[in-house]
Amino acid sequence: MKYSGIRLILGDQLNIQHSWFSEINKDWLYVLMEVKPESEYVQHHIQKIVGIFQAMRSFERSLADLGHHTRYFKISDTDNKQSFKLNLASLIKETGAERIAYLEPDEYRLDRKLKDDLATLDVGIEMCSSEHFFTERMELRGMFEGKKQFLMENFYRKMRKKHHVLMDNDKPVTGKWNYDHDNRKKLPKDHEPPNPFLVHHDVTALLEEIKGAGINYIGNINPKDFIWPKNRTEALEGLAYFVQDLLFNFGRYQDALSNEFWSIYHSRISFAMNLKLIGPKEVVNIVESTWRELSDIESIAQVEGFIRQILGWREYMRGIYWAKMPEYASLNYFDSKRKLPSWFWTGNTKMNCLSKAIGQSLDYAYAHHIQRLMITGNFALLAGVHPDEVDQWYLGIYIDAFDWVEITNTRGMSQFADGGIVGSKPYVSSAAYIHKMGNHCKTCHYKHKEKVGKDACPFNSLYWNFIDQHREKLEKNPRMTMMYRIWDKYNAETKSELLTKASQVIEDIEKL
Repeated sequence: MKYSGIRLILGDQLNIQHSWFSEINKDWLYVLMEVKPESEYVQHHIQKIVGIFQAMRSFERSLADLGHHTRYFKISDTDNKQSFKLNLASLIKETGAERIAYLEPDEYRLDRKLKDDLATLDVGIEMCSSEHFFTERMELRGMFEGKKQFLMENFYRKMRKKHHVLMDNDKPVTGKWNYDHDNRKKLPKDHEPPNPFLVHHDVTALLEEIKGAGINYIGNINPKDFIWPKNRTEALEGLAYFVQDLLFNFGRYQDALSNEFWSIYHSRISFAMNLKLIGPKEVVNIVESTWRELSDIESIAQVEGFIRQILGWREYMRGIYWAKMPEYASLNYFDSKRKLPSWFWTGNTKMNCLSKAIGQSLDYAYAHHIQRLMITGNFALLAGVHPDEVDQWYLGIYIDAFDWVEITNTRGMSQFADGGIVGSKPYVSSAAYIHKMGNHCKTCHYKHKEKVGKDACPFNSLYWNFIDQHREKLEKNPRMTMMYRIWDKYNAETKSELLTKASQVIEDIEKL
């Protein structure tokens, strides 16, 4: 069949509300492709590959049901050349299409690749907005032009005002912008959060296709009971469950760590949002309108904390990404060089907090932000792991990880490899913080109060080693001065014991 144009849709552009789909136009052929290189540029979690492919297939069926003309390349199709460029070239020849339109990719790598690939095809090319984010790609860079720091809080307040979110005229509701200080509690003893929202899909056949294509992957999966949403309806059901049953305890316990509960009060809608099954504007509107309808001033800390993650942090991360790429991807402020220990791929470590966070990540392709920042990320930074190693692990293992949101969170916030573009200080801690936020330490092989000795928690000596090792770069940071005062009060013998212990930890890192 002949078409005048082809519209290419990537696997994370599944926005059925996009203006492209507002009317049926038989001149356009909508094309989606499962191609092997996009599944292997890092080693991804099998649930991530399955989840994206499942959602793409569901989206294509939705378009066809609406009356749009579609072409889908499955990973197992014999005519799939496993290449955007080669598949499009075949379609141009087959359909006589004279133009290709595509939605702006969120990843710098793919943005450059598509521009290069499409430039070789003898057709007109048009890139269109994804119509998803609150901001344009370069909006944040424009906001902070001429300034040394891109402060998230300043950006967040501008966004609140611009989009009139949680505002009373030109002032924040209740008179306060940020309730982060109220959102740092551990779960009370015997407290049980509601069960997490789960969907249930049999993906056995899809898993066999992926295996047959020879795609390498990490992680675990139950193909008879796959729990991640495949379409907008399921994503909205998950959002509704969060708003009804979880939201009003979200902020309070968003930083909590638990041996027993892997989801706690988190929404887990980031996968659906990052595929664009649902949009940030509708999520923020639903959460704010629910709070206003209830007129529950006491819950503002919960609601503001959640909205800040989406309207503030998510948009800010994307803005930093486009303002600083591609140089950002090679930043290594501390000149870290080590490889990740092998147990990052198994969870087989005697450190309970790391075993839980890694094991959960392998089982669910998910961990919440404190597990990522203050457990796995904290350890990698203290141990001097190269940021490339950390980037690839996070990008691969988490179902919601795409380069635009992963690299700024990992290389910036978690590893401080950008030297302070994203975070005002390195997010490092000893075992004291981990013990404060949950019950991991109670059942751990190591003793969280001990700094040296065979049973001392490795986080303790690694923390002080980090403080000592990077003094030249950190001691003038106003948020680090207190730690250097404490370090300077230790006598020479104590310092030597801590640094010797840290050296032993690094030497035996595979046996921890």
